[in-house]
Amino acid sequence: MSTLKLDLESYKDLLKQYIESQDEQALYRAEQFSKHSIQQNISPDVIIDVHIQALMELYPNLPENVNNSMNFLLETMISYGLAYQEYQALREKQLELQSEISVAANMQQTLLSTTKPEMDGVDIGAISTPAKQMNGDYYHFVKDGEGSLGIAVADVIGKGVPAALCMSMIKYSMDSFPDNRMDPKLILEGMNRVVERNVDPSMFVTMFYGLYDTDTNDFNYSSAGHEPGFYYSAEEDTFYDIEAEGLVLGVDRSVTYTQYTQHMNPGDMVILLTDGVTECRTGDRFIEREEISDVIAQYKHLPAQDITEQVYHHFERLQDFQLRDDFTMIILRRNV
Repeated sequence: MSTLKLDLESYKDLLKQYIESQDEQALYRAEQFSKHSIQQNISPDVIIDVHIQALMELYPNLPENVNNSMNFLLETMISYGLAYQEYQALREKQLELQSEISVAANMQQTLLSTTKPEMDGVDIGAISTPAKQMNGDYYHFVKDGEGSLGIAVADVIGKGVPAALCMSMIKYSMDSFPDNRMDPKLILEGMNRVVERNVDPSMFVTMFYGLYDTDTNDFNYSSAGHEPGFYYSAEEDTFYDIEAEGLVLGVDRSVTYTQYTQHMNPGDMVILLTDGVTECRTGDRFIEREEISDVIAQYKHLPAQDITEQVYHHFERLQDFQLRDDFTMIILRRNV
């Protein structure tokens, strides 16, 4: 009660000073009073109530209509104050959740990190940028003892925390496979069983796995419903779609996958991507696949890493720097 009395007296002094002098000092003190009230989580209707009490003590003979108008303002502010308190509570929860998601995103980045290998005879570029804090795309490189390079690209159909958790499971499942050479079809069949057992049926996971043999320069690959990539023939200076059929992971435990082989000549490139690349939009229009290959062609003289970054920046600008989906691209080029 003494605190309320002090607040009332302090406010009454401020109000009297301003009414009599209307100077800037009184307004400054009123501003400080307001900040203090916010810090103490005092709602607007309480301040209005203090204002009314101060007015009644300073001017006890105020006209009845003025008193009535102040009471009307008080009732209005009661509803406003309740809504304001609810807003503040929700805002605090949102800030707490954002902080937790930020920590989770940093953890995910660490968990999903992969090292781009340095290998004689090939040039590798990779970029993966999430549309939001959490990434629903995944890529991974595996270099075995026989000189082969495994490349995995996966995409969870969905966004946010559930997709990120699913992708973390995919990563650790990939790590559980032996380091010796495994054919792409066997990798996908193993991953299909993992997803079928552990992922909610409402979530879909697509995956592409390729294996480049540096001895034969053959690129062996299989796809589980993943976005088709491109193959660039340096001799023909032409891009082709990488056609590979296969059911998305987790639908049918017993499904088998077909394995394909593409021989790579000097200067040829394999371009792997997720649907965040092919589903870029300019205005209300989705881009055509030819537009992607045309952009890649503009930068094909650059190192593979520079190509991926230039393509990303091109489509980032095209979307006014607001990605609508996670963007992942990998380029593997056989050196001349």
